[in-house]
Amino acid sequence: MPYQVFNHPLMKHKMTIIRDKNCGTKMFREVIEELTALMVYEISRDLELVEVEIETPIAIAKGYQMSKDIVIVPILRAGLGMTQGIQNLIPSVKIAHVGMFRNPDTLLPQVYYAKFPNHIARAKTFILDPLLATGGSVLAAIDLLKEKNVEDISVLSIIGVDQGINKILDKYPEVNIYLICKDEQLNDHAYIVPGLGDAGDRLFGTK
Repeated sequence: MPYQVFNHPLMKHKMTIIRDKNCGTKMFREVIEELTALMVYEISRDLELVEVEIETPIAIAKGYQMSKDIVIVPILRAGLGMTQGIQNLIPSVKIAHVGMFRNPDTLLPQVYYAKFPNHIARAKTFILDPLLATGGSVLAAIDLLKEKNVEDISVLSIIGVDQGINKILDKYPEVNIYLICKDEQLNDHAYIVPGLGDAGDRLFGTK
């Protein structure tokens, strides 16, 4: 699977809300959480389980637990807006953090902060970034995970374009990419068209 674009009526409805330039910070933040939760609900159909034995108040019963730890890796700062939607569904997730800025000389992402849980190499990891535009930040996050010997890597973005998708898959074809929408292109300022503007600014009310 090179990448997957979901086609769910609720997702389409909620995307219309956050694309609207008149959507306020509170609503934008809440809908991003809801969209992320919907994505993870769909993706979780493929999670591996192990069988366990439990005791109910009545009798011994067969149950199931997830076989791997799940680690979410939000790219600061916009990726933080996607974390709560996953935590609401899977409270046991562990959270890494990766902070980056664009180097003004090279125009490449430069990591200024990276913190990962122990034993992340054995975990199922989800990189979170609402907008997959040029793909540079996500690619740098994948590089960091690969340095930690992580093999099970997925990228969750609300919107993506071919440029970012291809940049990742050209280097890491084994990485799974999940999108709610695939948009047309990037403009001269590397904004996704039609997109939804700057996700970080809209999430945190900084513009």
